[in-house]
Amino acid sequence: MDTPLTTIAVVGLGTMGTGIAEVLARAGREVVGIDISEAAARQAVASLEASTARSVARERITEQERRDILARFRTFSDLQAAADAELVIEVVPETYEIKQQVFRELDAVVSPAAILATGTNALSVTRLAAESQRPERVLGLHFFNPAPAMKLVEVVSSVLTAPPAVESVTQLARELGKEPVAVGDRPGFVADGLLFGYLNQAAAMYEANYASREDIDAAMKLGCGLPMGPLALLDLIGIDTARTVLEAMYTASHDRLHAPAPVLGQLSEAGLTGRKAGRGFYTYDAPGGQTVVPDALTPAESAGAVTGRTVSSVGVAGSGTMASGIAEVFAKAGYAVVLAARSQEKADTAKARIAKSLGRSVAKGRLTEEARDETLARITPAGSLDSFADVDLAVEAVAEDLEVKRQLFQTLDKVCKPGAVLATTTSSLPVVAVARVTSRPEDVIGMHFFNPAPAMKLVEVVRTVLTADDVHATVREVCVKVRKHPVDCGDRAGFIVNALLFPYLNNAIKMVEEHYATLDDIDAAMKLGGGYPMGPFELLDVVGLDVSLAIEKVLHSEFRDPGLAPAPLLEHLVAAGCLGRKTGRGFREYARR
Repeated sequence: MDTPLTTIAVVGLGTMGTGIAEVLARAGREVVGIDISEAAARQAVASLEASTARSVARERITEQERRDILARFRTFSDLQAAADAELVIEVVPETYEIKQQVFRELDAVVSPAAILATGTNALSVTRLAAESQRPERVLGLHFFNPAPAMKLVEVVSSVLTAPPAVESVTQLARELGKEPVAVGDRPGFVADGLLFGYLNQAAAMYEANYASREDIDAAMKLGCGLPMGPLALLDLIGIDTARTVLEAMYTASHDRLHAPAPVLGQLSEAGLTGRKAGRGFYTYDAPGGQTVVPDALTPAESAGAVTGRTVSSVGVAGSGTMASGIAEVFAKAGYAVVLAARSQEKADTAKARIAKSLGRSVAKGRLTEEARDETLARITPAGSLDSFADVDLAVEAVAEDLEVKRQLFQTLDKVCKPGAVLATTTSSLPVVAVARVTSRPEDVIGMHFFNPAPAMKLVEVVRTVLTADDVHATVREVCVKVRKHPVDCGDRAGFIVNALLFPYLNNAIKMVEEHYATLDDIDAAMKLGGGYPMGPFELLDVVGLDVSLAIEKVLHSEFRDPGLAPAPLLEHLVAAGCLGRKTGRGFREYARR
């Protein structure tokens, strides 16, 4: 390994540079902070003083340790101050011209053994290295914001980078308490390469007026467990920054999924760049503020002016995990539920599954035995859809096969009373296709629950062009009564969540196909850098590779975008019967139970 990195210069003392300097100083490194703006340098010192004071107040460090940290951080306005640094990390504005100028000046200042690291997340490390006098000593060191809190560091090698330099900064990252991930040189690297494509698709979805900003963000938070919705995250990152990253990705990939959505350019050119400007997709209480305030696009309180139909009894068709979960949700909320399967035996088995689920809730203290018994008493298992004759709402949760659903809806049309609402839980099929086989398409709507239904708060409410207003109002009212969060979207493949989630998963598979990064590194990058509860390959194996492939095919068929074509590796694994956890092998192998 190279010489130890004890003196480190940070060039550019904006938010990211200040955060990196803090991490280094707290870890015992001598830090030389450099910025042409004296105000930025003063702000960096003030920020470190404030954060260390908070640490003392919380008894995480002593007052002496605080003084030592502050003494290790010195600021300057001239790059000459980096002369003795073994490592220089630049985090100046994201343009080749500025970064190349910094690298040219550093070449004349630092020792031949010094490592030069760029903090870029969008520009080519190779291009920056090639114009340096020491290309073998240039690499990328991409921290995530806020640097003190975020664990991920992407260590980016170009074809010119010497392995000892990579080894040195990787070891440094570990000593800083970070999780280094080794990646090659391409725009966005791993985390941003996957993240910004997803953010771009969300912006395009909003621009198409397919769903409101609030519903898009709520859907991804509640449906995927993400810490922030995509549009709120774009406001936090900076819409201009996101546009720059996407333009660099599109230049390299020519993938239309990376072509910046026009709304990003329009907002940037109008100066509506997000939180820092006080307005982006949302409006904030002040420039740099965090509190969202109402604006012209905020939904009015009287949005639900249409009165829904009365629902006191619910029919759930199906006997699988989803059908059982939905029946449990309705019964817990006080509805009389008819759970119909293809046979009485299957219906009884489904009710037994619900009893077991409720028993677990009792054991964990979440439910009383009395409430369990009352809930089970509200569920009537039946072996025929004829039992739906008097229900006010019929919800199907059968196989994700269009012909199967069509046949079921033809039966519901004959069996259910006039005025009953007919809902499908499809996650990928066109709702209108099942509506049209009935004589009352105005009564048909999508009601997409997420698995496991008792735990997941989200329901995507999918209107077709034929759905009646009072049917839509009915389903939204019912969602609230069963303590779910309804989001509205139109009738197109994937609705909100799957339309944004599966292209992201597909792109992760393509990264592995191209040998750009390993499964483990990609999963770690998205959990540590993006705050995702699961990495993409963990999630794919849980969802099921066959299910994932089917959804990818539906999205590709509907949108006709080459970038949505299922990754060949996914198709090969499905063909081999490697479907994920349920078969013991998917992208990873699992112990048989």
